[in-house]
Amino acid sequence: MMFENKIIDEKKQGSALLINKKSSKKDKKVYIESYGCQMNFSDSEIVASILQKIGYETTRDIKLANLILINTCSIREKAEQTVRKRLDFFRASKNKETTIGILGCMAERLKSKFLEEEKLVDLVVGPDAYRDLPNLLKEVNDGRKAINVLLSKEETYADLSPVRLDKNGITSFVSIMRGCDNMCSFCVVPFTRGRERSREPKTILNEIKDLESKGYKEVTLLGQNVDSYLWTGGGLKKDFQKLSNEAKKNSTNFAQLLDFVAKNTSMRIRFSTSHPKDMTDEVLHTMAKYKNICKYIHLPVQSGSSKILKLMNRGYDRDWYLNRIKSIKKIIPECGISMDIITGFCNENEQDHLDTLTLMKAVKYDFGYMFKYSERPNTLAERKYNDNVPDKIKSRRLREIIDLQQKHSLEQNKKFIGRTCEVLVEGFSKKSNDDFFGRTTQNTVAVFPKGKVKIGSTVNVLITSCTSATLLGKIIN
Repeated sequence: MMFENKIIDEKKQGSALLINKKSSKKDKKVYIESYGCQMNFSDSEIVASILQKIGYETTRDIKLANLILINTCSIREKAEQTVRKRLDFFRASKNKETTIGILGCMAERLKSKFLEEEKLVDLVVGPDAYRDLPNLLKEVNDGRKAINVLLSKEETYADLSPVRLDKNGITSFVSIMRGCDNMCSFCVVPFTRGRERSREPKTILNEIKDLESKGYKEVTLLGQNVDSYLWTGGGLKKDFQKLSNEAKKNSTNFAQLLDFVAKNTSMRIRFSTSHPKDMTDEVLHTMAKYKNICKYIHLPVQSGSSKILKLMNRGYDRDWYLNRIKSIKKIIPECGISMDIITGFCNENEQDHLDTLTLMKAVKYDFGYMFKYSERPNTLAERKYNDNVPDKIKSRRLREIIDLQQKHSLEQNKKFIGRTCEVLVEGFSKKSNDDFFGRTTQNTVAVFPKGKVKIGSTVNVLITSCTSATLLGKIIN
């Protein structure tokens, strides 16, 4: 899943910072910070919904909160360092009536350290145990440390209506599945989120229709690997082969889910994240069929070297990936494509790095998310391989990758100059309240004078110039 470089503190508008009214310390107020992938931000909305049922309101003022929750990510070491600093801050500034809890992927991995050794938190809850929050809070109120990081075979939270947090009222997320079966050697997600489980299509559509009725204009379907979506009536995806032929025939795959959703809503539809080994032409043809499915795919490659991809246990090689790109460009010629790349993985040599650069030149991504490899405890890579690429070399290779991507992003954006793009207006530009920003169907940000249009409207924007990150233009009739 795409990593969100979004860090929230009490001075910024955060993932669960909604209620802005005076209240007493006796009121049940929860303050939530979220880090990491889009799934974590979506999970925080589930948590808010569960807590709302037992009388909690979310707050943007940390001083009013008697419950502080931090939803964590363990994908990269930097994220863990950031969360640890925030926990230190919360512990130093909290009063004796305030409960501090940690949620998400890091909660499962560092539960003992946080609870017993460092005593940073009172509560530890894994991604599959959020329904147990009311019971765990009772334990804390009784003076006990509380923990639940058990993995589930069924849990998808499909029957809960998320409390929409940190939203502009225009775009939102809907989780369609949980967990991951891929076991990439560098990744902790299968160990923290469990095996793949998909939601019933009708519950997904119902949640989307509810968003639509509230005025939302765009929805992103979320999963660790959306292409693996498979509804068979419940349970784990890995049990699919045990089903009867009739049950298999009546199952719903991701392409069919996309079709079902697209024809039953007028909202713009995006999805994240795709896995190259599971991206089918059926999905691509469905995207091409419907105007309201955005023409954008985030397709993480991680490396351009077949040797490194094998060590990563990605399930495809360089040629497979490039063939998927070829199909995307053939079936959806105007499709925007972005990537994730990890540089400096175990045993990566200079030729492997050059393979990544030449793959980037072959694809010419619109944008991407690029990182140095950081070893994660309990992963296959940590157990079997040596993290043997010096940090200085990792940093140099990362700089070369970023520089090349910035060049490609500028090239791709220049292609839009002189063209008219349909843009959903999402809000004010970061630099000026005289300008709006929105995204094209390719997920490229466009900035333009606001004129007389309203946030939430769809407008035609003539692109007049660009940077490597942004299209600049003006609204036309």
